[in-house]
Amino acid sequence: MAATHVNPTRMELTRLKKKLITAVRGHKLLKDKRDELMRQFLDLVRENKALREKVEAGIAAANQNFVLARAGMQDQVLDVALMTPKQEVSLECGNRNVMSVEIPVFTYQTRTSDANDIYSYGFAFTSSDLDAAVKSLADLLPEMLRLAECEKSCQLMAAEIEKTRRRVNALEHVMIPQMQANIKYITMKLDENERSTQIRLMKVKDMMLEEAHHYSEHISEPA
Repeated sequence: MAATHVNPTRMELTRLKKKLITAVRGHKLLKDKRDELMRQFLDLVRENKALREKVEAGIAAANQNFVLARAGMQDQVLDVALMTPKQEVSLECGNRNVMSVEIPVFTYQTRTSDANDIYSYGFAFTSSDLDAAVKSLADLLPEMLRLAECEKSCQLMAAEIEKTRRRVNALEHVMIPQMQANIKYITMKLDENERSTQIRLMKVKDMMLEEAHHYSEHISEPA
């Protein structure tokens, strides 16, 4: 690749060599970052798959219990039982830095620590299927929050992996080859100029020796 737009000077050659060293080092660091991101991304994908299967199975079981509860209870009784929740959940969202990617971290707290506060009704007029449905949904809450973390983290890490991959490819296939070509071009130009200078100096030396020889012959001739 010809680089005729580059100024073929030794200062430019030194600058390009330093820039090339930095680019090669940055290329290696970016490749290491991309590989580590890919490793953690695959771990998250596997965890996300397992959590999704578990959550979907739990929700399906809870829905089945709700259907059985509705079949065994009057609609008005079921609606009144679930009308006013007894337990409250507060959710906080934080961040965790993973290879310069800010991924979310969810933490939650319940209003009370009593496990039975998830039931907002008495047990006299409700079926055990409703109890099982409410209990299964309460047990699924941590997995659902972790699933939300994993899915959002996968999205953010996938975007960072793609951005890092583009930077690695730009360095590997565009910037580093271009700098190498520019260094080669400048080196050739400097070598060519040095050879031209040496040839001119040799010619000047030959001319000076020839003139000095003719001058000495002229001096040595008898009057």
